Amino acid sequence: MAQDMVFDRGRLRRARFAVAAVFCVHGAVTGSFATRIPWIQDHAGVGAGQLGLALAFPALGASVAMPLAGAVSHRFGARSALRGLLALWTLSLVLPALAPNVYTLCGALFVYGASAGMSDVAMNALGVEVENRLDKSIMSSLHGMWSAGALIGSATGTLAAHLGTDARLHHVTAALVLTVLGLLFCRGVLDLRSAPDEEPPPRFALPPRSALVIGAIGFCGVFAEGASLDWSAVYLRDELGTSAGLAAASTTAFALTMAVARLVGDKVVDRFGAVRTVRVGGFAATAGGVLVVVAPHPAGALAGFGLLGLGVAVVVPLAFAAAGRSGPNPSQAIAGVATITYTSGLIAPSAIGGVADVTSLTVSFGLVTLLAFCLVLGAGVLRTGDRVTRTATGAVPAGKNSR
Repeated sequence: MAQDMVFDRGRLRRARFAVAAVFCVHGAVTGSFATRIPWIQDHAGVGAGQLGLALAFPALGASVAMPLAGAVSHRFGARSALRGLLALWTLSLVLPALAPNVYTLCGALFVYGASAGMSDVAMNALGVEVENRLDKSIMSSLHGMWSAGALIGSATGTLAAHLGTDARLHHVTAALVLTVLGLLFCRGVLDLRSAPDEEPPPRFALPPRSALVIGAIGFCGVFAEGASLDWSAVYLRDELGTSAGLAAASTTAFALTMAVARLVGDKVVDRFGAVRTVRVGGFAATAGGVLVVVAPHPAGALAGFGLLGLGVAVVVPLAFAAAGRSGPNPSQAIAGVATITYTSGLIAPSAIGGVADVTSLTVSFGLVTLLAFCLVLGAGVLRTGDRVTRTATGAVPAGKNSR
């Protein structure tokens, strides 16, 4: 993308709100799909093992397609690329519910994941561009808006399931509404285009080394997130003997603290910097993991899961922001970080289950605690790349935000 385009503060603020709305739409698709998985399983006639296999295909599709996002943005411009990729993602919501068997379900979920991954890279790249031009942190709140969208989507999906609505009708309706909203919101994002003499990125490129290093931090944060979301309720039920309702509250506590921390995290990052914020968050997540492992009472474990959510909330947004500032091809670096984090989200639940089968869930969450502490040790990699302030005469370093 061209790096010498200048926008006034009002235009940048409008672009920030537009990108935030796009994040919300993106999250709503995920929430809408997740709540209807039981219906999709019954419709396709697949068992638990086949469903588990099928649910690996979204991450597989995303991993394959994400490296293509940079070339798409270069070819069509940031706004047009996001518009097209987001529409593909919202419309792909229809596909899984139409699948009559496990083979078509795997194919549908592969397309679903591929469109999710490419639109994810495009919107994060635009978010980083707006953040750099505003010279203040916005990525945490953008991901908070994604969480809010996922909550809205899951709430409507829960209502549809409660009413016994056919998931095909539900998802067609949701896809059409979200596509219209997505196209509308994309009108407000920055229309960034590559310079005429700029070398196009390769159509498919492996992530740069900087993305691998930054992605390692994202991996730790997403692993703790995925493990807690999928296994916290099971942990309270099996290890501490709680009721189903109280066990479910652990997932709510984790998700709630994550969402709140992301929505307010930008002010913290602007005040203390990315490195210090993630380091303190790593300490909080580590303390939460220890509390989960050693707490003899459910209240202690609930508090531990809340601390875990609070501690890892801003890791992924800040990893994307650092990737976008780490080299000359931000989309390529962001795609690399996104691929690593998607992979972490895929393997975390099964890894926790595998360790638990051999040992116990307590040992599994000991592993989560260890990875949380890796955030403390590795936070310094988020220092990569100075944020810059755009001026009419060019770009000047804004060192106060590069910690």
